[in-house]
Amino acid sequence: MFTIQPSQPQTLQLPTAYCNPLHLVTDTGQAVEISTHRPSLFITENLERVLPGWNLPVLWVVIVLQQARYELLTTTPQVEQEKERLREQFMRFGFDVVFNLRDRGFLSNLIDPRTGYPLLSPPGEIRHDDTAAVKALLGLPVIRNRCRVLKHPSWGTAVYPSTLLTSAPPKVIKPVLRKVGLQHCWKELKADL
Repeated sequence: MFTIQPSQPQTLQLPTAYCNPLHLVTDTGQAVEISTHRPSLFITENLERVLPGWNLPVLWVVIVLQQARYELLTTTPQVEQEKERLREQFMRFGFDVVFNLRDRGFLSNLIDPRTGYPLLSPPGEIRHDDTAAVKALLGLPVIRNRCRVLKHPSWGTAVYPSTLLTSAPPKVIKPVLRKVGLQHCWKELKADL
């Protein structure tokens, strides 16, 4: 096992629909990067098949990248346990964000990173692929393995992606993300202040 050092934000060439990311660190020292984007072409063209019953378009996709304790290239009990820990951490955070946005009147949902289906509405005909969304919206390379793995510029393949979908605008989303992050004992790195 190696020691996790929260990485400093890297300057990436990102699509123009990219919003200023939040750079956080959890109480256990893993970095979390959260960014808000216009939906990818896949979501735009397949919204009803991914999220049946939504009566508004998805205006924003929130990508949550969590730094893993281990490279996620292999399938070992240790790696699978780490993925489950990160999934649970995302779901606790994500539910709090989504319910906060819903309380404000915005359509919002989170995607289960394991299944690709929405957690707060019936599953659609097709799954959402968090890895493909991150590749499309952030341009991170994907390593094709047993399952496809992202390569982060600072963390390598020790990165766990997940997504939220919402009709809320960034001026509403970002303060909610900060507030919920603080409630989960995540600290914002000074570089983003």
